[in-house]
Amino acid sequence: MIRRATEADFDALTELLFEVHGVHAEGRPDIFKPGAKKFTTDELREIIRNDSEPVFVYDDGERVLGHAFCEIRDRKETGNTFARRILFIHDLCVHEGARGRGIGTALYNYVRDYASERGCTNVELNVWAFNEGAITFYKSLGLEPLSMIMEEKMG
Repeated sequence: MIRRATEADFDALTELLFEVHGVHAEGRPDIFKPGAKKFTTDELREIIRNDSEPVFVYDDGERVLGHAFCEIRDRKETGNTFARRILFIHDLCVHEGARGRGIGTALYNYVRDYASERGCTNVELNVWAFNEGAITFYKSLGLEPLSMIMEEKMG
């Protein structure tokens, strides 16, 4: 049910990308433009072809119900940090009508196993502070806050 995305998945991925962006535009209309999506078709094509940025989809046999956009990031050792290999999740989305069926958990577990097989030391992602549902979901999977970006709106 979970596999690498192909160009045949463009329509389903586009629909999910609009859903994700809609949540962001509703939560932070000062940042995100309504009615947009994160990637152009050309950008999406390049991402799908790039082995260091795997995109996984949850396909129930009839349609794609979720995706995980990932990237493997290798961090070199520095004078004050250890070397790390991170699998970073850019987007993890389940179609709104399919939530609560374990699809997000299955996608995350698949990504975690994929990261482990590739020697990753961490799985990381960003989540917007307004997205309480996502925060609750990620905490239920065992993720914990790593750092925070704080802001003061000027004007």
